[in-house]
Amino acid sequence: MTVTKESKIGEILDYNMETARYFLEMGMHCLGCPSARSETLEQACFVHGIDPDELVEKINGFLASEG
Repeated sequence: MTVTKESKIGEILDYNMETARYFLEMGMHCLGCPSARSETLEQACFVHGIDPDELVEKINGFLASEG
């Protein structure tokens, strides 16, 4: 999986639940909430004041290392 700003939070978590730590680090503690799971990564970053490109890079780096 390659994560983009348009990727849904739920899809990322379903692919690899260990990515939750990156969302928790940014202050997104409501990962199980249905509305949070349907948000795009970019939407979540906007709400939490995080640079979406930085988070995309972190998650993709992690997923590549798991590969």
